[in-house]
Amino acid sequence: MTALGLVLLSMMGYSQHMQQANLGDGVATARLLSRSDWGARLPKSVEHFQGPAPYVIIHHSYMPAVCYSTPECMKSMRDMQDFHQLERGWNDIGYSFGIGGDGMIYTGRGFNVIGAHAPKYNDKSVGIVLIGDWRTELPPKQMLDAAKNLIAFGVFKGYIDPAYKLLGHRQVRDTECPGGRLFAEISSWPHFTHLNATEGVSSTAAPVVPHVHAQAAAPQTPHQSPPAAPKV
Repeated sequence: MTALGLVLLSMMGYSQHMQQANLGDGVATARLLSRSDWGARLPKSVEHFQGPAPYVIIHHSYMPAVCYSTPECMKSMRDMQDFHQLERGWNDIGYSFGIGGDGMIYTGRGFNVIGAHAPKYNDKSVGIVLIGDWRTELPPKQMLDAAKNLIAFGVFKGYIDPAYKLLGHRQVRDTECPGGRLFAEISSWPHFTHLNATEGVSSTAAPVVPHVHAQAAAPQTPHQSPPAAPKV
C-alpha cells in the first residue's frame, strides 16, 4: 500500500460513510462502508478488547455465495447478520469486517470489538470474511487487495499489532474455512503463521463439512476493559 493510500484510508475513518480510497499502484480503488450503509441491525451489545489485535483471521462465508454488485453484497451482509443474531442468538454479525466481490469493505463489528468468528481468538483478533465459497476458486483480485489494505490500514492506525500473526480459520477450528484455494493464497502473504498443535487445531484432526455463514457454538468471550475504541 502506498503512503497516499494509507493517508486516504486514515482520513476517511473506518466507520464513515462511503468514501473512496486509493489502494495502491494508482489503479485499484475501494470503499469502506459503514454499518448504516449496508443496513445493519443494531447489535444486542458491544464488548471491546484492549488493542492492538495480535491476530488477523481470514474466513470465507461459503454461503452466501460470492456477490459482485454492491446491493447484492449489502444483502449478503444483512443475511449473515440475520443468521448470527436471529438464529444463533449472537450479539451481532460474527465478523469484524466483510469483503465483497465488488471490492468494497463492509464494517461488521469493527476493530477492537469482541467477535464471534474464532473460539479462543475472538477477544484478540480481527476477523475478515471474504464473501463466497473459496474452496476451489481464488477470490478476484479486488477482494484480495481490499483485504490486504484493510489489514495495512489497521496496522497504520494502531488497531492491529505491527507484528500480527495472520491465520486461516481452519488453523484454530475444525473447518474447511476459508476454503482450500483461499488458504493457499493467504499462506503466501506477509505475517502468515503456522501454529503448532498446542496453539491451534491438531494436524491430525479430521476435516469437517463447510460451515454456513460463520461458526456455530462459539461462545461470547467475557468482557474486558475497553479502550477508547471507535463506534461501529
